[in-house]
Amino acid sequence: MSAVAAAPAFSVVVPAYNEAAGIADTVQRLTRYLAGTAFSWEIVIVDDGSADATVATVEALAAADSRIRLVRGGRHGKGAAVRRGMLEASGAWRFMADADLSMPPGNIARFVAELKGAEPAPHVLIGSREAPGSERVGEPWRRHVVGRAFNLLVQAVVLPGIQDTQCGFKLFSAEAATALFPRTTIAGFAFDVEVLTLARLAGYGVREVGIEWHCRPDSRVSGWRGAAAFADILRVRWNGWTGRYRGIPAPAASGPAELERVCC
Repeated sequence: MSAVAAAPAFSVVVPAYNEAAGIADTVQRLTRYLAGTAFSWEIVIVDDGSADATVATVEALAAADSRIRLVRGGRHGKGAAVRRGMLEASGAWRFMADADLSMPPGNIARFVAELKGAEPAPHVLIGSREAPGSERVGEPWRRHVVGRAFNLLVQAVVLPGIQDTQCGFKLFSAEAATALFPRTTIAGFAFDVEVLTLARLAGYGVREVGIEWHCRPDSRVSGWRGAAAFADILRVRWNGWTGRYRGIPAPAASGPAELERVCC
């Protein structure tokens, strides 16, 4: 009987929809970075019902490296894909990454550094384009203005003090991921706001990490998605008022383990 493989220390969860043109490069860039770290890892690609060759491409990559996994699903939205990936991942720490890798993989080291010696250690670290040390590269001014306006609404309605909820790179302890993601209800653009609201309500520490972020010209942020996100912010607020988010398990008193303590 073969031995059961040990769970990795670090999972990277990548939601993907019609990413055939770039998903191989994304996985290869992540693999190159992770291969140079001290911790064990896996990459979980969650397909959101792609109509192109995304699935076939990832299947080929997974056949060549057992640390790469494909999770197939229907067309339910990015939030639903991230939720499924976070719950199917097995890492002690679970990192959400956009498929376009607008944040260079080397920035993962910034998240790991934030865990070292932190008292109390945060369960949730979010990439931020507004935190100290951050850098925006190639972002059109109109997109920046719309993004800041959206954040002002988020802060006014549900999450005061968090400067950037929508950056697509976030790190969760396994404890936080398994407590928070089953309670999410939003599958669209504002799912980030909901999961961070749940984290704050339940007492999971949230910390922003300044990152280097490159705006991609083929980004799928659109006007109608933005309008739907505004409506979803009000929905998150309503869910909080009506008690829908009650009963989330509080974090363990011991706090999450640093990567160095789970790497071997």
